[in-house]
Amino acid sequence: MSPCYLLDTNVVSHIMQGRDAGLLARLTALPVGQVGISSVTLAELEYGIHRRGEPLRLRNALAQVLLRMDVLPWDEDVAVCYGALCATLESQGINLSDFDMMIAAHAVAMGATLVSRDKAFAQLPTGGKQGLNLEIW
Repeated sequence: MSPCYLLDTNVVSHIMQGRDAGLLARLTALPVGQVGISSVTLAELEYGIHRRGEPLRLRNALAQVLLRMDVLPWDEDVAVCYGALCATLESQGINLSDFDMMIAAHAVAMGATLVSRDKAFAQLPTGGKQGLNLEIW
């Protein structure tokens, strides 16, 4: 079974900080297996940890997050979705960062709801075959 929710990097970062009780409560209320992260999100988190000199607190926080959710591979189906989604959005004058587009395409390809606090995702069309399901937590 695929996760119903795909967490964006900024949401995982907030979880790792452990200071948002509402976010933590919402996450822990969901059954295990319902929430995942893209391998692109993991790459962004790893970059952030390395930029800070690998602090043990962040490394441990990420390890705790990864105990509760799967890291989903960015595969061929996602790559095909990414190409179509980027071309469609570009023709509409919508541009997000490459990583944001990769994460959005991952959610669309899986039929998952992207959970983010990044308002840039609100520019993307919703519903339909290439629409993004988005929730702000």
